[in-house]
Amino acid sequence: MEGVECLHASLRGEHFSRHFHEGYALGVVESGALEFKYLGRDCVAPAGAVNMVVPGEVHDGHGASPQGWRYRMFYLDANVVERTAGELGERDAVPPGFPAGVIHDPILARSLSSLHQDLENGCTTLLERQNRLSQLLSRWIVRHSGKTRSVRAGREHAGVKRAKEYLREKVLEPVTLVELSQAAKLSAFRLNRVFSRAVGLAPHAYQVLLRVEKARTLLAAGIRPVDVAVQTGFADQSHLNRHFRRITGVTPGVYGKIVQDR
Repeated sequence: MEGVECLHASLRGEHFSRHFHEGYALGVVESGALEFKYLGRDCVAPAGAVNMVVPGEVHDGHGASPQGWRYRMFYLDANVVERTAGELGERDAVPPGFPAGVIHDPILARSLSSLHQDLENGCTTLLERQNRLSQLLSRWIVRHSGKTRSVRAGREHAGVKRAKEYLREKVLEPVTLVELSQAAKLSAFRLNRVFSRAVGLAPHAYQVLLRVEKARTLLAAGIRPVDVAVQTGFADQSHLNRHFRRITGVTPGVYGKIVQDR
């Protein structure tokens, strides 16, 4: 399904550094417990709970115990969720927000797990999986959406917005602090302070995440990791490997093989 990516993982001793997703992340914990920070709060998702983050919200992730955790995740392009919300009449062109990073909804959890397993096993028709995804997204939005501080339409600091846009435009180019501060129309000192406070990451860390997201797209298209490193502005493949694994939990080579074998 276009705009939908799935992950099934069992992790122990893994600690994801602070990062964000361009779209929504929605999953269910099968065993163990996942701990992460969401909207400034420490959250723990035990087995059977639904865990999630909204686009752009900086978060981390690690096991809540030495045993780690196993989970099934859906990574959804924002337009997939927004389209469903629009069909429900729940929002007027405003992306739905979710105040809770951990949701205790057994029906939603079972729907997520069941669809995810059937997608993994390849035992559904396109019509069936689209219908089931629509149903579970509808329940999620109707029962659990609300205001979050990450959905700040029109209220984001103007300088931060300009800096983010500039970094996106120049994602593959070396950007200096002077250039970025000029684009943001802020002093370098003020830019670093307001950017880190608003985004949860320093400008250079945000740039790395944008490059990793670009790398994911290229790897999915079948481009070799060594070439992806060059095309995404990393110094070399080892530089790409280090940041890619820190954020996604797998190396570029493993990720590329997984998505191309789908």
